[in-house]
Amino acid sequence: MSIPIFRAAFRSGVFRWWLAALVASPVLVAVAYDAARVMETAARRGPRVAEQAQALVLQIERSGTQADAQKLKDINDFFNRRLAFRDDAQTWGMPDYWASPLETLERRAGDCEDYAIAKYFALAGAGVPTARLRMVYVRARLQGQTMPHMVLAYYAEPGAEPLILDNLRPEVLPASQRGDLTPVFSFNTEGLWQGVGQVTQGDPLVRLSLWRELVAKVRAEGFVD
Repeated sequence: MSIPIFRAAFRSGVFRWWLAALVASPVLVAVAYDAARVMETAARRGPRVAEQAQALVLQIERSGTQADAQKLKDINDFFNRRLAFRDDAQTWGMPDYWASPLETLERRAGDCEDYAIAKYFALAGAGVPTARLRMVYVRARLQGQTMPHMVLAYYAEPGAEPLILDNLRPEVLPASQRGDLTPVFSFNTEGLWQGVGQVTQGDPLVRLSLWRELVAKVRAEGFVD
């Protein structure tokens, strides 16, 4: 597993550790996106889900031929425009539930984790290496209050400033322009990182039971092998 180093930097007086360097060659996790299996799974959920899944499959197909910057914009817009924000208590009747992309499209709603999850697996299906993607838990400042939040970060290369995909803001922006976000920890299908430490915090499938359960659901839907 590659070892991330979070580089500390002061920008506009705000301490940041968005910048990360992978000092070893990244170990890519095979994301074997299967459009036919996605559509078959969606069809079993009913015509409304099948319609939403078809739109997603077409978007992933279009994005697969584009440069990463355009992929980020289009996938970010796809989910931000299609989904309504709703907390898990309203949507699922429980305090915390991580929905698969098809579950989220079925409800046409989700919380911040669901937005980030759907974008992560859609971008992976469109050919973005998972080593370039991290889901990041942050503290977000909104209307004078601080709240827990999740965003998706994209690193064009090791050490690059990440771009942030977020349901709170419609634009894909560099982390340096998101002074309202303070990172806490990040993870993907390769690892889990916390704070400014130089070593991985371990396998996210062990440390995050919700993530483990989610990956199993997403694998069954056809987004990963």
